[in-house]
Amino acid sequence: MDDPLARYPGYALRRAATAAGNALNKRLAAQGLRQSSVSVLLLLAAHPGITASALGRKLDIQRANMVPLLKRLEQADLIERRAIDGKSQGLALTQHGAAVCNEARTIVETFESDLMARVPPEHRPHLLPALNALWH
Repeated sequence: MDDPLARYPGYALRRAATAAGNALNKRLAAQGLRQSSVSVLLLLAAHPGITASALGRKLDIQRANMVPLLKRLEQADLIERRAIDGKSQGLALTQHGAAVCNEARTIVETFESDLMARVPPEHRPHLLPALNALWH
């Protein structure tokens, strides 16, 4: 059956993102992780001491959603808050959080490699730049 929606780049992008997200979620779920949690862990590994508000802006997560996400990560002993100055607190990975982050990074990198293997070789060098052009 002809799919007239497949002619629309935005629709194709949404379908691809949904399929990729579902596949990654299955791999992460085996470790008891979620994409949102892994995103936080990976960013904290790269930017220790970042504030919750800066992290939320980077991930495009509203404060109302960021608060429970960070609370779950704190309760799981994956992140901790550290004083930056008299009024601000930064976030950092705990020792346990760093170990979980490394496991998650391996899962994500394997997934990304498998994902790129599905893209025809001649398109691989252009895929990420094209996606980033749409995003930024």
